[in-house]
Amino acid sequence: MTSAGNAFTHPTVTSDLYRDGSRLAARTSALHRAKVQGRPVAEVIADLAADQLTDPRQAIVADIGCGRGTSTRILAERLRPKRLLAIDASAAMLAAARAQIGCAQLADDSTAITYVRADFHRLPVANTSCALVVAAFCLYHAPDPRPVIAEIARILAPDGMAILVTKSADSYRSLDRLVAAAGIDPRAEQRPSLYETAHGGNLEALIAPSLTVIRAEHEEHRFAFTGLDHVAAYLATSPKYELPPGMAADPDTIATALRARIEDGPVAATSTITYLIATRGDMP
Repeated sequence: MTSAGNAFTHPTVTSDLYRDGSRLAARTSALHRAKVQGRPVAEVIADLAADQLTDPRQAIVADIGCGRGTSTRILAERLRPKRLLAIDASAAMLAAARAQIGCAQLADDSTAITYVRADFHRLPVANTSCALVVAAFCLYHAPDPRPVIAEIARILAPDGMAILVTKSADSYRSLDRLVAAAGIDPRAEQRPSLYETAHGGNLEALIAPSLTVIRAEHEEHRFAFTGLDHVAAYLATSPKYELPPGMAADPDTIATALRARIEDGPVAATSTITYLIATRGDMP
């Protein structure tokens, strides 16, 4: 499995993307302001976990690729597990997660939350120790996600559950067309999906060597960007495109370039979110 040209699997790109919380926060904010259909992902993860776990308060839970800690916080609030591991490769993301969770109004302090900086290919977590492992919107950062999934299986208890979440490969394709039509990246529609290594269409096949799917859900999220300024706010956070010098990461310059070729107005986009609930397969 190769990932040539896919920015989400280039270490230098992802290092820049997650160097501090500002770029991810801007990306998330632009999408949240545009979303008109689709449940909050962290809430869905918590609902799925609550439905499957028999005794959450005795569980050890790992949130891999926790990012800014939104899913970690919701899991802490909803499940109250005995121990919750917030795992990310970025020190900045862990600091953001710690700050967010520290500000949350938790009813008690029964959950021990540990922040772990680690590569998801080599998790510093004991074999078969976790009742629940969550990996949301992170597997597509691996050129080949299968070793990461094998690590998830390794740390999962025999009766444990994994919740894996990803996006469809064609997510936000309408923005590719807009960027190409505006001429700011004429090859935008030919560039690989950011989610090509782990998307809704291939995730079940990826996990088959290590995990067994017990349930899958697919939910379309719809977005309505209010205009080209709003689109530019999102595009400035995306590593997918090759924009002219001085334009990348500058939403005002991107918006000006878009308006020069594109009529301003609402822009629609979609992304299908896939949730897989899985258990350990035949482990040695």
